[in-house]
Amino acid sequence: MVVALCLGASFRLHSQTMVAAQTNLFTEIRGLVVDGKRMPMPGTAKLRLDRQPRTVVFEFGPTTNRPHLPARFRFRLDGYEDQWRESQADMRLYLRFLDGNGDQVGEAKFSVAGQSAGWTGDPPTATFTRRRETIVVPPDARSFWVVMTSAGPPAALGTYAITDLVIKSESASQVAVSLNEAFATAGPLAAGGAPAGWMRDGLRPSMAKLFEVAAPRHVPGLVIVDDDPSGHAEWHTIKERAIPVTAGERLLLEWNEAYSFGLAGAVAIQYVDLPAGYYRFRLNELSVMGVPSDRETSLAFEVPLAFWQTPWFWVSVATMLLAVTVGGWRYAVWRQMQLQLQRLEQQRAVDRERLRIAQDIHDDLGARVTQISLLSAVAQGKTSLPEEARTEFGKVSRMTRELVSALYETVWAVNPENDNLDALVSYLCQMTNQLCSQAELRCRLEVPDLPPNVVLSSQVRHNLIMAVKEAIHNAIKHARASEVRLRIAFSAPDLSIRIQDDGCGFNPQTCPPGHGLGNLKRRMESIAGNFTIDSHPGAGTSVCLRISVAKTL
Repeated sequence: MVVALCLGASFRLHSQTMVAAQTNLFTEIRGLVVDGKRMPMPGTAKLRLDRQPRTVVFEFGPTTNRPHLPARFRFRLDGYEDQWRESQADMRLYLRFLDGNGDQVGEAKFSVAGQSAGWTGDPPTATFTRRRETIVVPPDARSFWVVMTSAGPPAALGTYAITDLVIKSESASQVAVSLNEAFATAGPLAAGGAPAGWMRDGLRPSMAKLFEVAAPRHVPGLVIVDDDPSGHAEWHTIKERAIPVTAGERLLLEWNEAYSFGLAGAVAIQYVDLPAGYYRFRLNELSVMGVPSDRETSLAFEVPLAFWQTPWFWVSVATMLLAVTVGGWRYAVWRQMQLQLQRLEQQRAVDRERLRIAQDIHDDLGARVTQISLLSAVAQGKTSLPEEARTEFGKVSRMTRELVSALYETVWAVNPENDNLDALVSYLCQMTNQLCSQAELRCRLEVPDLPPNVVLSSQVRHNLIMAVKEAIHNAIKHARASEVRLRIAFSAPDLSIRIQDDGCGFNPQTCPPGHGLGNLKRRMESIAGNFTIDSHPGAGTSVCLRISVAKTL
């Protein structure tokens, strides 16, 4: 065991010297391929890629003008990942099963890849992990041998160390292989020695070494330090001394392991769908033992925002939306103004036509009817005519006067100059006073100050005039009243007209409606208004007309 300790110290010294020599090697980023297109290397300047690249591939490896020394590489893309990564390689521990003729009939493979937790860059000081596996012996197997190998990918570099290997039958608890017993059986080992029943093999057997775990345990173990990308090494039990086994038997394997592996040579790393942002691809060289150097190679680049993610795009969209909104609003306002102008023009045309009709009625028809009335009055005064003829001419004269009055009433209603509340109220007062005078009734008018420019259509004015006239006629004909009161009130938008008498009154619930009340109702409904009657026998009658004139203001 003293010799083994010396071997362990020699291994540590050799490893540390080798690491120190290799940490000064240089690496380089050889190429950048974006979506299958090779990009020119920008030197120290930052590279700007196309928007939304699908794939970004970095090609890197050792510089071409350095000495041929093995090295591993780790990389990191700042702005995308936080941890260093390495192209992983693996080493393996095999159980190979043989039949009675010594031919292989099956194997169980236990791989390790990457770097184990607690790795320090030196197997004697590394933290080892306990591993436990169970396998079933395949049919026709009669024996097996154990192989620890670095024969993985050709460019794999790194270290694999194991201790305390034990293989035994799970049912009988019989130990078939014990690495510690093999070391104890071999006794003190020379530099090129091997545990009892084990041997070095492979293209580079010298890469298979012995080591010893540092204090306090001082446990010997097997290690492969693969520093040759084109060769491999093995530790295995002697095949000619294969351990007997029974088909279908369950074997339990336990061992401690520590490792660190990577790939040497040229490597290509691909990133897919990188988001927009600023990145730096960093490349750092590692020794065969996984110790990083203090020198890096890097490449800075930018993935621009997609056009629809850039501020100017959203500013343009906002500007366009604002322009469309303002344009739409201005068009709507312009269109509304055009419609209003069209309506005003149509209204002007209607008003001009109404004014023409009013003038024609006044100047032509009114003059002719007045002439008939005058001629009838002259004929009535001639004593040469028979009495019966003069009586008839008197009737004609009276009817023509009534016709003239009706014509002037129509002219007033048609004339657009009277389409306002003030003209309506003046006409109603004049008409009420005239009707009451003809009936020899007192007339009382209650009219407040009215606001100017309250517009009323000719239809509204005509129906209100006829409704008021109907109510006054009813008072004259049926109420036996001595006084009629006209009260007008306006509180925007409501206009109310009340016709009240001091006559005999009636009961609206028992009195059957006549044509007059039906006409009142139809006229008010035609202009979206309403009327109410308040009457009691012996207490007079009050008729109230109401209409909203808000839409005509």
